[in-house]
Amino acid sequence: MTVYSVHSVMSKRFNTIALADEWKDAIGEPELTGSWFVYGPPKNGKTGFSMKLAKMLASLARIVYNSVEEGLSLSIRAAMNRAGMEDAGSRFVLAEMDFKELKEFLGKKRSPDIIFIDSVQFMELQFGEYKQLKSMFPSKLFVYISHVSGNVPDGQVARKIWRDANVVFRIEGFKAFPVGRYGGGTPIVISKERANKYWGV
Repeated sequence: MTVYSVHSVMSKRFNTIALADEWKDAIGEPELTGSWFVYGPPKNGKTGFSMKLAKMLASLARIVYNSVEEGLSLSIRAAMNRAGMEDAGSRFVLAEMDFKELKEFLGKKRSPDIIFIDSVQFMELQFGEYKQLKSMFPSKLFVYISHVSGNVPDGQVARKIWRDANVVFRIEGFKAFPVGRYGGGTPIVISKERANKYWGV
């Protein structure tokens, strides 16, 4: 059991991200730890948004994008091109790792600070493994990408991560609708042309 005084709570320093413009409007000033969650139907901009998010975060920390589902593919390269990922340089790497490989990789010195897992379903992640990553690497940020079943994440594990995540982005019609514990709430447009067509603007 751990008990904190009011002074301890108020004087505690957290590793937060000072964001600007559309990102601050979307998610406020979040911590650079814990779990974020991106979910939505196929062909609505989920991968494009994930790359846009990774590009923004690469300006703050080092990223590994674990492309379990698509690997090194033409579609992944196209999403990276649209996001302008070349600007991230060595702060972004693409990988294909199972859970055991990922855990070993993150245990190395100077491993990336932010980990994208695309997707929860193709990783075949168990909730116990999710909790293990969170407890083993408390200073890292994990961004999980998920398929949907109806209007909710597909599978019991994905739904548990969704409920536990500090920041959630629901993707629909080439827009990301954020909900988080740090404020914000303004949607982010992934593709203006496609979003206008989908939403009838």
